[in-house]
Formats: sequence, structure tokens, C-alpha cells
Amino acid sequence: MKSPPAPKVLNVTQITHDNRPKSGPLLSDNARIYFNEISGDQFVLAQVSTSGGEVAAIPTPFTNSQAVDISHDRSQLLVGSFSGTEPEEAIWTVPLPAGSPRRLANIMAHDVTWTADGHELIYANGHDLYSANTDGSQPRKLLTASGFPFGTRFSPDGRSIRFTVRDATNDISLWEATTDGTGLHQVFPGWTNPPTVGNGQWTADGAYYIFTHGDSSGFNIWAVPEGRNWFRKSASTPVKLTTGPLNFDWALPARDGKRMFVIGSQPRGELVRYDSRSSQFVPFLSGIPAEEVDFSPNGQWITYADIPDGTLWRSRVDGSERLQLTYPPVSSMLPRWSPDGKQIVLCTTQPGKPWNLSLVPAQGGAVQELLSENRSLVDPTWSPDGRQIVFGGSGDPEDYEIRILDLNSHQLSTVPGSKGLFSPRWSPDGHYLAALSGDSQKLMLYDFKTQKWAVWADEGHTVGFPNWSRDSRYVYFDWFFGKDQSYRRVKVGGNKSEELLSSKGLRRYFNWLGSWSGIAPDGTPLFVRDTSTQEIYALELQQP
Repeated sequence: MKSPPAPKVLNVTQITHDNRPKSGPLLSDNARIYFNEISGDQFVLAQVSTSGGEVAAIPTPFTNSQAVDISHDRSQLLVGSFSGTEPEEAIWTVPLPAGSPRRLANIMAHDVTWTADGHELIYANGHDLYSANTDGSQPRKLLTASGFPFGTRFSPDGRSIRFTVRDATNDISLWEATTDGTGLHQVFPGWTNPPTVGNGQWTADGAYYIFTHGDSSGFNIWAVPEGRNWFRKSASTPVKLTTGPLNFDWALPARDGKRMFVIGSQPRGELVRYDSRSSQFVPFLSGIPAEEVDFSPNGQWITYADIPDGTLWRSRVDGSERLQLTYPPVSSMLPRWSPDGKQIVLCTTQPGKPWNLSLVPAQGGAVQELLSENRSLVDPTWSPDGRQIVFGGSGDPEDYEIRILDLNSHQLSTVPGSKGLFSPRWSPDGHYLAALSGDSQKLMLYDFKTQKWAVWADEGHTVGFPNWSRDSRYVYFDWFFGKDQSYRRVKVGGNKSEELLSSKGLRRYFNWLGSWSGIAPDGTPLFVRDTSTQEIYALELQQP
């Protein structure tokens, strides 16, 4: 049977022009669009007229805010508040256009939405979905997903829910269940392999389901005709509505069916260093689009991940003798030179697989995967003698722990007391490990001699991307996700960090790991300046 036609995009109009990073979901009261935006290094609530214009912030008392739903009478937002990288957030209602936030019981969640009739909430914690009263009381478990569920939305008749699931391989897929949690099934089984579909919702009349699909050409908006039988595996074939050159995501159909709002983005970044003489951030290596830079032990070579395709490169520090080390479909991140300068350990992945630890020769050659586990393995760092690699885990924070791989025996061991910690860094003298707490609020120090952990720095701020000084006396790190963005260091034996520079004036490039920072052999701090395009657009639709 031939699928019914889908809407066509007739025209595209740019709604915002502030050139700040934005994230969904997009929410609307018909007159305004509400969304999440990064201002400085803080996540804030923002709004703009549906006809375009100036972006205005919605004040909240939170360090960071994330709007996830709007009430049916359009009088309040559901908002999560967070400080750093904690997996679950406190949930609040924020009145519109202004007012004091109200905490919803003791709910901790990474996603929440009102039910179709507005009488209950559904929220996600870990892999589970729960229902609760609108004040957050009397939670009841509905179902357990195969990964982290988010973006829950109700069918127009209120009988079923659809949501996106991110699994252990970081793939996303759409799932559906009845509102009592039964009948859980995948929405488009086998349509793409691996699945790369998510962030969907129905049009107001229920005629179409609109969602995002990513492939080698980028991320675009697709639609599938739904008819009136919401709770079923869709028999129709999805139709592509957008075709680059931007990535499009988080589609929000207007209630009149004539427009659809989306976030359009084109990720770009340039490598910069802090120049202490001018107190400015200036291009490093001519501002190449690179992040996660690491220097060889002799300081003559660098390796880095390309923006945006995630391929690994190596070159001399002046940019000469540039060599590509990994190729699509492999994505690479967090490379580290071996102590002898002959190999690079890094994290690699490809569609349908979790992040893994890999080795690649510095002069180029085959990429060798080191382990085989059905979860992501990240943050590898060499032991000073080059015989071991310490690494952490990614995905479910409850599974965070720090392990050591012996490259000769291929034996794995767990660092005692490391449950809940990540981002390990081995000191060059071999005496210590530095690591971060699961919420990135504490810098921890492990002494190999005593085999004990201690809180090294806990100053009420998010810590990111720690790096040892070459003499093992200091660890350098970022303060971000807050109001006092700065690059800092803390001395072994001390517990208070000192500011080296303020990063407030720098627009930072963010990926799912955060905003990378590093340090050159001469002590010069390095960052990535965000030069991306990321705005909200209105797509004018022609209905079939």
C-alpha cells in the first residue's frame, strides 16, 4: 500500500540571530518559543517571538536550567536545575511570564512531562519511567527501557507515549508504550541499522509524527503519516522533510499546522591559546578546527580530534607533516601519546558500537581495539612506564569506576574505592591518580602508596578536563557550568585552587563531553572557540 503524502517545506525563515548554542526541546505558547541556551558557560532558559526578534532570558535562581515541557494552559514550564554532570536533576515549575519556581516533591529526573490531560507527570530516572501526581508525590514505576529514556510525549488521544532511548552504544531509537507502561515496543524496528532516530512528537491534529534522523549526510527532520490508530507499529514509510546544509533537530510543529520550528546548526570550532601578554585568546596552529589536543613527550608533535567529523590527526607542533590516523565511519576522541612517543591510545566508536579503547601507531597504521565490552570505555591515560593504561567508564553513572589494563598480560584490575569516579589522570612521577566525582564537583586524589582516595579540591564548582603538570606538582583544570568560569590549578598537598585566567570572555565549543581545555608543554592554556552556527528556524509547510 502506498504511503499517504507528507507535508512539504516551502520556505525557511531564521527566527533567532544571537549566535549562541541552543538545545531542545523547543516549547511554545503560540506567541513565543521557549528553549535552552548556553550563555557564557551557563545553561539558561530563553524565549523568542514565533515571528522572530530578540532573544530574552527567563531569570531563574539556578546555576543551570533546562526546560523540558510546557503546561497545557501555557502558564508554566517544567524545568530541571543542575550544577555539573550529575545524572538526575531537581525538577521545578517556573511560572510564565515570570514568578518564583516551585520544587516538585523530591523528584530527581533527567526528563519529565505532563500527561495529556495535565493531571499527572511522567518522569525518567536512570533507565526507568515513572508516573506521579502533578506535585511530584506518589511516584509509580511504569517501565524499564533498554537505555536512558528522554523526550517523552503523548499521543493526541492520550492513550500512548513515545520517547527516545539512548543505549549503551550511544545509538538513539524511538519507543512506544501505553500510558500504563504496558506494550513496550520499538517504533521503527529495522528501518535503519543502527537506529538513529529520536526527538519526536505528533502534529496537533495527530496526522503526522515528526522526528529527527541522522545519517552520513547529517541530521534532518522526517515525518510519518499516523492516521488515527496511535498505538501501533507504523506501517507507513517515513518521508524526509529537510535536506541540509545545516543539521536540523528538535522539530516543534505549530498548532495551526502551517509551520514547524527547528534548531538548525553547523558545528565549527577553532583552537586557541591564552596569550598572557595581551590577555587575549589567539589562534593556535592558525585556529585549526581541533579539540582534545595532546602533546608528545618531547613536545614536538601533537595529536587531536577534528571538528566536526571526529577523525584523529597527528602533526608537528607547527602544523607540518600532518597525517590522518583514523577514517570514517570510525569516530575518535581523547587521544594520549605513549611515554615513548610511538603509539597513541584513544577512544573509538562506529555506528552500533560503544566507545572502546584503541591503539594506533603515531606514524599511522591499523587501529587496534583493546577490550570488548557492551558499554562505553573512555578517558584512557598511560602509566609513566607505558606498560599500563588507566581508564574510566561512560554511560550509567552507577557503573562509573576506574580500571587499569596491563598491556603485557592483558589483565584488568579495579582501583580500590573508585566506584562513582571518572576521568582518571596518572601523575608523571607515578605516585598518584587524579579523578573526578560523578557530578564533577570534586577533584579526587589517589595515593598508590597508601591505596586511599582523598578529596583534593571541593569548592562548589564544576571541574573539567584535569591535566597534570609535567613535574607532578599541580593539576590544571577548568571551572565551567557556572558564573566564575576560569582556568585553575591546585597543588599536591593543598586543597584550594588558584585562578590562572578568566575564561568569561571566550565563547566555548561544547560537545557531549563538555568544553575541552588543555595545556601546552610551556604551560600555555588551550581552548576551543565556538564558531558554530546554531539558530532557530521556522519552516513553512504545505499540507498534502
